[in-house]
Amino acid sequence: MNAADTLTYLDHAATTPMRAEAVEAMLPFLTDRFANPSGSHRFARSVRQAVDEARDVVADVVGCSPGEVVFTGCGTESDNAAIVGTQRRHGGVGVCSAAEHHAVLHAVEHGGGRVVNVDAAGRVDLAALAEALDDDVSVVSVMTVNNEVGSINPIPDVAAIVREHAPRALLHTDAVQAPCWIDLRSISRHVDLLALSAHKFGGPKGVGVLFERQGTVLEPLLQGGGQERDRRSGTHNVAGIVAMAEALRLADIERADETIRLTALRDRLVDTLMAELPDVIETVPRLLKIAGSAHVCIADVESEALLYLLDEAGVCASAASACASGAMEPSHVLAAMGVEKRYSLGALRMSLGRTTTDGDVDNAITVLVGAVRRLRGVTS
Repeated sequence: MNAADTLTYLDHAATTPMRAEAVEAMLPFLTDRFANPSGSHRFARSVRQAVDEARDVVADVVGCSPGEVVFTGCGTESDNAAIVGTQRRHGGVGVCSAAEHHAVLHAVEHGGGRVVNVDAAGRVDLAALAEALDDDVSVVSVMTVNNEVGSINPIPDVAAIVREHAPRALLHTDAVQAPCWIDLRSISRHVDLLALSAHKFGGPKGVGVLFERQGTVLEPLLQGGGQERDRRSGTHNVAGIVAMAEALRLADIERADETIRLTALRDRLVDTLMAELPDVIETVPRLLKIAGSAHVCIADVESEALLYLLDEAGVCASAASACASGAMEPSHVLAAMGVEKRYSLGALRMSLGRTTTDGDVDNAITVLVGAVRRLRGVTS
């Protein structure tokens, strides 16, 4: 049985269904075209050409030159390569916001870095950021889109502050959640480093990108064969790279139309929930977040119990990021935002995407309203 026929999938921020076009693009490199692209014979060269063509596609969507595209194993690796690679090569300390994905937050904290407060919408506090910057800072990381609550950081403003207060620092952004919602070209021009992960926009798991601006020098995390111009050694995941490029290309083409469609679905989902259920808050104002984010906090309900009932009814959602689901304490993002614990303990991250339909929203509303009323002991 196809899971898509039985599930209402509202967890696109955790991972997205692979596009059929991406699957088709990768299949030849899982079967007949199996050569190692680092080889010297014509069979290997033909596979290396496919990697180069994928690099061109990614560069076009990101808004950079092909030589600035580094293929990695995932978004976490890209984030770590940016933060750790900078500090190993240049020393200094890192600075990031308190609402970053743990791939950034833990890397900065491990290096003795500084963590900056965020506002009630989960966006970096620009004044606090300016205060945290000085000549000791070698890298600053502020995510483009928050993976949990969907808020959008003002990267151009962040860049201006970094250039003024720490002009020698590299600016990195975790843009893993951005490609389906924001034109990456509008972001890449402001940063030195940018991380992507294929499975967040219809590609396969296990492959990512680090945009590394020309002239930027990092200490590579992996030593070995010298692939990616010595920036990321290891045999290329050719099938994953080719599929990722195709998925990114299509996401770029469809972004505007999908944003309009999914904004309407998201608004109907959240508006109906708040009309049917008392004490439900929309965590981030809609003008400050991406169209696919339907994050709400429900008072007097525990996320774990709610997710259990949703799962029993075939509705897929989460409480926090996929890496932190199951924790009984409020997420670090909601804590940083100052969300009252009565609400944050009932956090629900519903994230919409390309495959979300009106029927999915209808079913989610029915199931969620019933589940919350059951947990609150309401009979009608």
